[in-house]
Amino acid sequence: MSEPMTITQRAVPMISYQDVGAAVESLVEMFGFRERGERYAEPDGTVTHAELELDGALVMLGWPGPDYRGPASHGEVCEHARAWLAVPYIVDGVLIYVDDIDRHYERAKAAGAQILREPKDEPYGRLYNAADREGHRWMFMQAPPDE
Repeated sequence: MSEPMTITQRAVPMISYQDVGAAVESLVEMFGFRERGERYAEPDGTVTHAELELDGALVMLGWPGPDYRGPASHGEVCEHARAWLAVPYIVDGVLIYVDDIDRHYERAKAAGAQILREPKDEPYGRLYNAADREGHRWMFMQAPPDE
């Protein structure tokens, strides 16, 4: 039985993956997400939809079909994609707030996330950027302490 859906955020990112099932497993391992609810799949077992949650932040993963290629795969065949993948910034991605950025960073790094920018203090918080195995970019941030 799936958990009842409670809407706690007004916008929910939806990210496409070539292999949603593998993406779920790696995002749980790398970034500490928890799978929420049931997966949806085609009769052949291809996972087409899953939901992940991290400290109240919900992200949906989907499979748009066999012709879809994620950023990393796209970069292998497209000069323009290779160029925008060469920068360490979030081109398209998701920002998630975490309580302990350094602990989160160490977990992601140990689990094989591609670290695009090391943890850095900014006026608006401490953050780092990472890419998952399909090349999707994530920014994790810890808000600055209250003054």
